[in-house]
Amino acid sequence: MSTVRKIRMIGDPVLRKKAKKVAKLTRDHQKLIDDMVVTMHAANGVGLAAPQIGVSERIAVVELELDEKVPGSGQTYVLINPEISQMSPEQDEHAEGCLSIPGWQGEVARPLRVTVKAMDRKGNRIKFEAEGHVARAIQHEIDHLDGVLYVDKLIAPDRIWRIQDNESED
Repeated sequence: MSTVRKIRMIGDPVLRKKAKKVAKLTRDHQKLIDDMVVTMHAANGVGLAAPQIGVSERIAVVELELDEKVPGSGQTYVLINPEISQMSPEQDEHAEGCLSIPGWQGEVARPLRVTVKAMDRKGNRIKFEAEGHVARAIQHEIDHLDGVLYVDKLIAPDRIWRIQDNESED
């Protein structure tokens, strides 16, 4: 049975550590992935990295709904030891939020397209291209695995603002 875990907040040292690579997938990792997905859903997020729930391992989940009114209508990406192997030169500036920094959003520039290499939850090597919001969410979560928060990448120090509690965050 999956458990909603406590999300760590900015200031927690685990969020600033580079997470360790997963050497071998175990049953504990499968439970962790399930817990990450339910925690992300419970918090109305579109992504979650293991350090955000206190586990310093290179695992992230991302899910964007195709239709916001239909939960589960999108694809869930489970990324183990993810790496970005290519980035487009075109950048996109867009507002980002974070479950570990609730109540705030900031403007961040990121490559519009990326090629991602990782393992899926079964340990299979995967490689795919992501574009737009999916690419942004994946880059955001990989940053978490490197101890980087979106506030470290603001396009300008004044490009951060308070948001309403019901807006979704990455």
